[in-house]
Amino acid sequence: MYQTCKFRIYPTPEQQAHLSKAFGCCRWFWNYSLNLCQETYKTTGKSLSRASIQGLLPELKKEYTWLKTDVYSQCLQVVALNLYTAYKNFFEKRSGFPSLKSKHGRQSISFPQNVKLGKNSIKLPKLGEIYCRIHRPIEGTIKTVTISQNPDGKYYASILVGDGKEQPLISSEGKAIGIDVGVTHFCITSDGSKYSNPKHFAKHQRNLKRKQQKLSRKEKGSKRRNKARITVALIHSKIARCREDFLHKLSRKIVNENQVIVGENLNIKGMVRNHNLAKAISDCGWGMFQTMLKYKAEREGKIYLKVDIFFPSSKTCNHCLHKVADMPLDIREWICPKCGTLHDRDVNAAKSIRDEGLRILSLGTSDTANGGNVSRTGKTSVLLDAIPCEVGSPDYAPT
Repeated sequence: MYQTCKFRIYPTPEQQAHLSKAFGCCRWFWNYSLNLCQETYKTTGKSLSRASIQGLLPELKKEYTWLKTDVYSQCLQVVALNLYTAYKNFFEKRSGFPSLKSKHGRQSISFPQNVKLGKNSIKLPKLGEIYCRIHRPIEGTIKTVTISQNPDGKYYASILVGDGKEQPLISSEGKAIGIDVGVTHFCITSDGSKYSNPKHFAKHQRNLKRKQQKLSRKEKGSKRRNKARITVALIHSKIARCREDFLHKLSRKIVNENQVIVGENLNIKGMVRNHNLAKAISDCGWGMFQTMLKYKAEREGKIYLKVDIFFPSSKTCNHCLHKVADMPLDIREWICPKCGTLHDRDVNAAKSIRDEGLRILSLGTSDTANGGNVSRTGKTSVLLDAIPCEVGSPDYAPT
């Protein structure tokens, strides 16, 4: 299995200058290669392969000597790999079309090898030892190290480590839980727990507004404008780190307490088109939360799956499975017209999501159109051991 650890690094002024040149070289090669791929496609109808892009480097280094002196050679080769991967993800509809990189914003370079990690330092080619705040032990073989600089001026090292262990087999024995996300409450679970939305952006919005107003009054290109830009970037960085901290802690708690975790396959891009809720939805970080749940569950041999986007979780009674015709957002409680059960809208949705997830697992298939198998052995597995555990009725299982 692979795991990434991110550490804060503190390069010296000389190392910062060298990193700035390396960022610029990799950014230039990316833009040059991307433009060449587009021009080649317009002319011949075919793009360039990864080997063709890497084959450009010898001639480019003769023409532009700074490509040879200012950056480690393998960092440029990683750029070719990343561009090839970006095109592949685009054609397989996992991401958008590759875009040109700007010198404004986050900068990064990757070192595929020849990296050594010390007790409180990291040694990189052409840069030497850089002080690194290593806050957790690293076990395994270092695969790739990515050095990045955020807009707030801070540097980080993301270390990809392979532990040499196989991914644990999926087990179905344990507690099952359904998760319904929202804006007022960040998420509601099928056992009745409600986690309030911290609203990190709203807490810093007033301070951010003042700093952005000061930035807009500064003359473009001046040193004061650059200082004001860094101040704004620091606030955005604070908001992002607070959000990540909350999501990491909540996802860890849910994964530790449950064996089967069922969520929704949300169309977040479509939801943020509503200008009344776009800011609140973007501040929640639902997509990041789902990603954390997925990789943490897979790392521990647990199951995480998402029900279909069109599954009517809020309108379906989890007791008798009766589906009401309409359910406006302002209705938070409703009574099932068939069985007479009083439902909390969000808790009922979480229970319906959990039951639908268990139904999918009992069939041994996923919710995707491909019908992928849940079992790692390649055989159809009927996972009936994972039962919902309700507060007050631990032995309850849906029929």
